[in-house]
Amino acid sequence: MAEAHQAVAFQFTVTPDGIDLQLCHEALRQVYLSGLHSWKKRFIRFKNGVMTGVYPGSPSGLLVVLVGYMSTTKYAKIDPSLGMFTKLSKHLPISKYVTEEGQRIVGGVLIGTGLWIAVTFVMRNVLKYLLSWHSWMFNRHGSLSLKTKLWLMLVKVFSGPKPMLYSFQNSIPRLPVPPIKDTVRRYLESVHPLMDDEQYKRMEGLAKDFEKNLGPKLQWYLKLKSWWASNYVSDWWEEYIYLRGRGPIMVNSNYYAMDFLYVIPTTRQAARAGNSIHAIMMYRRKLDRAQIKPVSLNRVPLCSAQWERMFNTSRIPGLETGKSRGLSVPTRTPSSAPAAAASASASGQQHSRQENNPWAKARSQFFSQGKNKQSLDSVEKAAFFVTLDDTEQRYDPENSVQSLDSYGKSLLHGKCYDRWFDKSFNLIVFKNGTMGLNAEHSWADAPIVGHLWEHVLSSDPVRLGYTEDGHCKGNPHPNLPGPQRLQWDIPEEAVINSSLKVAKALADDVDMHIIPFNDFGKGLIKKCKTSPDGFIQIALQLAHFRDKGKFCLTYEASMTRLFREGRTETVRSCTTQTCDFVRAMMNDKQVCLLIPLLKVAAEKHQDLYRLAMTGKGIDRHLFCLYLVSKYLGEDSAFLKEVLSEPWRLSTSQTPLQQVDLFDLKRHPEYVTSGGGFGPVADDGYGVSYIILGEDLINFHISSKHSSPETDSHRFGSNIRQAMLDMLDLFQFDNKASNK
Repeated sequence: MAEAHQAVAFQFTVTPDGIDLQLCHEALRQVYLSGLHSWKKRFIRFKNGVMTGVYPGSPSGLLVVLVGYMSTTKYAKIDPSLGMFTKLSKHLPISKYVTEEGQRIVGGVLIGTGLWIAVTFVMRNVLKYLLSWHSWMFNRHGSLSLKTKLWLMLVKVFSGPKPMLYSFQNSIPRLPVPPIKDTVRRYLESVHPLMDDEQYKRMEGLAKDFEKNLGPKLQWYLKLKSWWASNYVSDWWEEYIYLRGRGPIMVNSNYYAMDFLYVIPTTRQAARAGNSIHAIMMYRRKLDRAQIKPVSLNRVPLCSAQWERMFNTSRIPGLETGKSRGLSVPTRTPSSAPAAAASASASGQQHSRQENNPWAKARSQFFSQGKNKQSLDSVEKAAFFVTLDDTEQRYDPENSVQSLDSYGKSLLHGKCYDRWFDKSFNLIVFKNGTMGLNAEHSWADAPIVGHLWEHVLSSDPVRLGYTEDGHCKGNPHPNLPGPQRLQWDIPEEAVINSSLKVAKALADDVDMHIIPFNDFGKGLIKKCKTSPDGFIQIALQLAHFRDKGKFCLTYEASMTRLFREGRTETVRSCTTQTCDFVRAMMNDKQVCLLIPLLKVAAEKHQDLYRLAMTGKGIDRHLFCLYLVSKYLGEDSAFLKEVLSEPWRLSTSQTPLQQVDLFDLKRHPEYVTSGGGFGPVADDGYGVSYIILGEDLINFHISSKHSSPETDSHRFGSNIRQAMLDMLDLFQFDNKASNK
């Protein structure tokens, strides 16, 4: 058979003169190259491990110390060890076999190495101590105290030169456990504007009782965990919020990232897929070599742990809890052939997600052996998943609303069976060349995927580019193996049809609306001397009150990556100060009264955001206290009510992290459109936004058609009007001042 002929590496025949070996040189060459590639990767990983393990020291620093020590010993006739090693060597058996000069050299090497280790240890711990100081976060925007300036200078000195991706991991501090008293106080403050006097008094009583009685016992266990574990929150957060969730992850958990808004570099689907896959694999090569520059916030390094599971990772369903499996599969990407990287991507097989229990049973029943197991392994072990979608999606200026809504829904859920939602991420390329990502949430948060996506978008049209007729540049690799169709043997079973029915019902219920808000951006907001994020969050509260006539518990995601293995914390954006401003706006108060209220609300929001980022948030602490109470078999009426409160407005900002990759002044069209997610509550809204340059903010709004209380398009109109009305306050104030 033809396939059998191609599979052998050599052949032999028997002749009267003996055995004649006919070696297949190309096959042996490929075996050799694969082995060479594998050993190169092992060496790179070993080298990266050494470099990270000794950072902020370096092997070159060790060499400098040793050369300096030996030079001092030999030419200056000075022994920095004060003769200790020479005296010690006389009592060692080896001393009779080594000359005095040799002993001095060996002593110099050992003492120099010890000095280098001591200096590295001191630098690392000083840096860790410096990074544990977070008061710099509370400096007013645009002004730094002398203490903060000195601190930043010391951080720069002790950070060392040319850090790799994971260089700072051992110096990043652990997440502290906030005091029970502070968490309870801040919780009561956050729910005060959402309750009447009777409700608040009741909750205050529950909170005080918890703080006095059960709370300290639960807190002791959390402190014990914080001393032992790298992060007292993250492992429980991943397991109980993501992996133990029994509902579909499509819409409910996965999120998406969009392409450029105004341009499509090529309309050829295969070419766009080829360049994008190539860019992703180049990013993966840099990741394998830890050559990605560590992400920092105002020169303060953030934890890089979430990058570890970006590729070759898949979520595995289980009866009680899922698991995230990370795998490593060697791939080779010839630099001369951008499209060649497609061989490392997952195949285009289809997968639908319903509840985890039916799928865990179906996996055990149908995919545990034979060709099904082999095909499933191929997908789950793949670097990532690629969908060549047969629909066309893009922003159409003549039909902007419908075109963007359709585009967002397709990235969020597609046809329900043409994405593999369990993979770490799906690259989706549409028929007309538009593309996007759909990412699974348990392994990492959106900024990590966003970092990869920024690299892809900046590489695709500029560094890689296309020919005049829209094809990839470069030549195909001559020995690249062709694609292989995966084989499946799945009988018609009710579980598959019922799962698809559930998934389609969930997808059809999504009410998605995307707004490219270009009336103004952060440029004008900053001129109002207000934080852009605070301004937008207050606008969302005003819009929500106009939309529903009431306030609600609001979730805004912030990161805690200033700490080791940090993920997210919640900013409760619906504050008393914000409610005061919204009520004043609704009552048509004078501008002279409204602007101070707005600024107080924005400052309060910024303080809450800073507290969340510096480990003083309340929701992760309450979540972990609740888990400890369950482990101990203790019931807490306070914690039970806190953890059952619905987030009817869930918001998140998508940050543009690598601003240097995009020249938005010269090429404003080459900018990502951000991304979005599904609604968290059945009767609530999900809002994601991205601040782009000085003049553009994109909003991604989701809700459910089945809720009579929500309408994403109505809410979008309210957001736009709220933004304009708030800006008008400052413009009216400026006109009044000029008069």
